[in-house]
Amino acid sequence: MAEKDMTEKTLEAYNDVFADIVNVLLFGGRRLVREDDLEDEMPRSIYKADGKLHEEERDVAKRWKDCGVRIALFGIENQTEPEGNMPIRVIGYDGAAYRGQMLRNKKAEENEKYYPVVTLVLYFGFKQHWNKPRTLYDCFQIPDDLKPYVNDYRINLFEVAWLSDEQLGMFTSDFKYLADYCVQMRKQNDYEKPSETVAAPNMDTVKHYDELFKLFTVMTGDPRFEETANEVRKEGGPRTMCEVLDRIEARGEARGEARGEARGEARGEARGEQRGRINTWLTAVRNLMKSTKWTADQAMEVLGVPAEEQKELRARL
Repeated sequence: MAEKDMTEKTLEAYNDVFADIVNVLLFGGRRLVREDDLEDEMPRSIYKADGKLHEEERDVAKRWKDCGVRIALFGIENQTEPEGNMPIRVIGYDGAAYRGQMLRNKKAEENEKYYPVVTLVLYFGFKQHWNKPRTLYDCFQIPDDLKPYVNDYRINLFEVAWLSDEQLGMFTSDFKYLADYCVQMRKQNDYEKPSETVAAPNMDTVKHYDELFKLFTVMTGDPRFEETANEVRKEGGPRTMCEVLDRIEARGEARGEARGEARGEARGEARGEQRGRINTWLTAVRNLMKSTKWTADQAMEVLGVPAEEQKELRARL
């Protein structure tokens, strides 16, 4: 799980991928955030509890600049399994980001303007919907009389495997392949070629080649993604998802044929051995029946012929 989380972070940390995710999921495909308008934010924050310092780390965090003014901080949290504490985690991350702004303002010669913090929770599970709390209220049993005094907090949860075809078609970065994989696995429990929605209008070359196919290797448990991708790159061929998947399919068919031939040979050898054993038993049973006048069953019992071979012997006697 740690390896998967690391590969997801590596891909999403690219500004073009990060901006693409935000533009599609928050702004309906409008290209409001440009990759050049993003700068990295330290994902770690320090807090003190029980007299000790503790460290929290986001998955990915960026600042969005507009005309040189920082106006928003976006954070992405990746989840493969639903987590009940997610609203509490998110409010902790967001609170740490606001506290960091406050501390910087105290140290600055001129106070900077505060800016909002937005956290996206990307859920990559495809076997079931998110079934854990989405708000702070959902995490507690709050008496009705107390509710007016407890501020609620809602997480911005996006279930990637349940994105619509329209949303899939809005992605322009390599993230579209990851999203399409999750959707296909949810619908048919199998991943084939990129859907027409993702591939249209033409098959774009994969930009973040290593990161994408390492992620696919980790997610599927199939090393052929990374191995084949490396082969295609070394040969100087088209670096597209379709090219890699075609190679993987061809390699799978070749392996299947080789395994089929090997199994056929093994079965042939086994059948030959069985025929040899039957012939040996047949000669022994006939000789014993001739010398003793016993029946076939009596002869086979004395000789200890295996039960699974007795039927064939009877048919040939």
